[in-house]
Amino acid sequence: MNSFFATCPKGLEYLLRDELIALGGADVHEALAGVRFSGSLETAYRACLWSRLASRILLPIAEFDAASDDALYAGVQTIEWTDHLAPHATLAVDANTSQSKLTHSQYLAQRVKDAVVDQFRERGLNRPDVDTEEPDVRINLRMRRDRATLSIDLAGAPLHRRGWRQTQGEAPLKENLAAAMLLRAGWPAVYAQGGALLDPMCGSGTLLIEGALMAADVAPGLRRPYYGFLGWKQHDIALWRSLLAEANRRAEAGLPALRSCFFGSDADPRMVQTAKRNAQEAGVAGFLTLDRHDMQHVRPPSGFAQGLVITNPPYGERLGEREGMPALYRSLGETLRDHFTGWRAAVLAGDAELGRATTLRTDKKYTLYNGALETVLLIFELHPRDDTPREKPPLSPGAQMLKNRLEKNLKHLRKRLEREGIHAWRAYDQDLPEYAAAIDVYVDTSDAAHLHVQEYRAPADVPQELARTRMREITRVAGEVFDMPRARIAIKTRERGKGGSKYGQFDQRGEFIEVEEGGLTFLVNLHDYLDTGLFLDHRLVRAKLRELAAGKRFLNLFAYTATATVYAAAGGARDTTSVDLSGTYLEWASRNLALNGFTGEKHRLIQADATTFLQRTHERYGLIYVDPPTFSNSKRADDFDVQRDHVALLLACANRLTADGVIVFSNNFRRFSLDRQALDSRLVIESWGAGSIPFDFSRRANIHDCWLLRLRPADGPLNPWDAARIKK
Repeated sequence: MNSFFATCPKGLEYLLRDELIALGGADVHEALAGVRFSGSLETAYRACLWSRLASRILLPIAEFDAASDDALYAGVQTIEWTDHLAPHATLAVDANTSQSKLTHSQYLAQRVKDAVVDQFRERGLNRPDVDTEEPDVRINLRMRRDRATLSIDLAGAPLHRRGWRQTQGEAPLKENLAAAMLLRAGWPAVYAQGGALLDPMCGSGTLLIEGALMAADVAPGLRRPYYGFLGWKQHDIALWRSLLAEANRRAEAGLPALRSCFFGSDADPRMVQTAKRNAQEAGVAGFLTLDRHDMQHVRPPSGFAQGLVITNPPYGERLGEREGMPALYRSLGETLRDHFTGWRAAVLAGDAELGRATTLRTDKKYTLYNGALETVLLIFELHPRDDTPREKPPLSPGAQMLKNRLEKNLKHLRKRLEREGIHAWRAYDQDLPEYAAAIDVYVDTSDAAHLHVQEYRAPADVPQELARTRMREITRVAGEVFDMPRARIAIKTRERGKGGSKYGQFDQRGEFIEVEEGGLTFLVNLHDYLDTGLFLDHRLVRAKLRELAAGKRFLNLFAYTATATVYAAAGGARDTTSVDLSGTYLEWASRNLALNGFTGEKHRLIQADATTFLQRTHERYGLIYVDPPTFSNSKRADDFDVQRDHVALLLACANRLTADGVIVFSNNFRRFSLDRQALDSRLVIESWGAGSIPFDFSRRANIHDCWLLRLRPADGPLNPWDAARIKK
């Protein structure tokens, strides 16, 4: 079993993770601009041949500290290069570096190459030659924080180069980004339902060709003449030939069954000819209909009542001036609205502003990177156009009061939110007792706002139907005040059941948005769980952890999605350990850490009961964060009650604390009482409850409490500094 790393453009990590799992990868975890996975050599070969999303497949062969070029050279020479490279073979070296003392990537590549060829020369062997285009072995060097990782690039050249592209336009869409667009837009399901694929600005035909190859089950790498492992000494020729034979059999079965449901057009006749030549080379020309049309004159093809319109319009940076782009997008929106009712549409817009120019209501939005350019993929369901104004029933007096209050809150909070750069916050918290809900706002990294509405338990004397009516009014009022489509409002309601009220079933969408807080980025899921993955009331607690973390070893117990760990890492923690009993939350935690560039051995994720971990570990930490649940009855650990068990928990933390360390302890049990008497002989306790509550939670100042705990000096009384700052 080998470890591999598949690189990809930013924004494709989760799609690539799912693809690699389907290809047989094990222990698959996404990272920043890539995915780590394990498997056999066959798994890696399959990824090279079948991945529609990856850029490269790397096989790490060594990792070592390299704070200087001499250390890098020495580390490279410890590798037995004759195991990988024949003396008569050719090589090339790619290098990239970040947050390291060595900053010149071309110089680093040269030092790696020198170390390799010098090893051959010192042994009296022929010196390998350099071939930057199609070397027998391509070596990849990644430097991060003065640590070098050397890998064999099994792809050899970017995997988006499928081998069929003969010519291209001025700003070609990479094939793996086109595949991501098709997958995000649900093309496989549309094809299975008999739908068509249409690109009204098809350029060189990339989207249509990728869509056809996907539908025909043709391996994207089947026509590539070159891979980086073909000249590698450990290449398994028989294995590779068997995989190629399998891929050919699947293509021979899939292509004859492919339907002629691919339609493209472009205003430039030269691009239409380019698309035809590329389709011919890809072997799908007979299934594509390509014509010259202005985008405004495109209509649904005869015989198709449904399908997917997908396109990558110009952004203004390449084919025209920015000033003319909104009119183009507006015209595209009008064409889709007027003529493609019942279809789905996907548009890769240069930015959110251009997307809004379509005047279409967005159902889903994804951030993707076209090269270095951040873009936004907009998904639309094209419903029948109804120009008849719909007259909404008037708001009830109570709902009108709610609307007035919500507008007042928004006006009161807006300036401070903008000034402090806050993108996730509480807008309403049961301000009116009759409307018992909390409304939180999450603005994702593509600048789209989402609402999370969570109902509080209604008193027993409130009829269930009245409670439901009020929740409907809350949803309507929140949508009006924030000008929010219903699709971006997540509702968490309670349903009566045996034993009292409880939350009903949640959605299982698997949809995450990226939200920025404190200059960091976190994944939030608004629909699938009771909590979203980011406790908004702990915003200041996380900031305090970043402030305290510099140079310390950090332990996060009951880590949940590790947002606190990300803050500690950003604050300069020496290393971090995050402990949680839930595999689901640890997977989420891994994504949050990777999203912010914190990966590797310095950031450990441990699936364990917090109490058990404290009993078994012998390590000490300078900063420990403890935010336990009020109660837990997991089958995999003893029952936990925060009121009953907090003393034992905190004393166990004290046993693992360095002399100058700090425990940050918080919990959300409203009736919690800290047992100071039981803790005072061992710990200095500083209350920090009021200071840890963000301004947008001021109406519910008891939403959580927080304490800072330090080891009591062994020689007895507090020094004057400690005594002055501890609140009694």
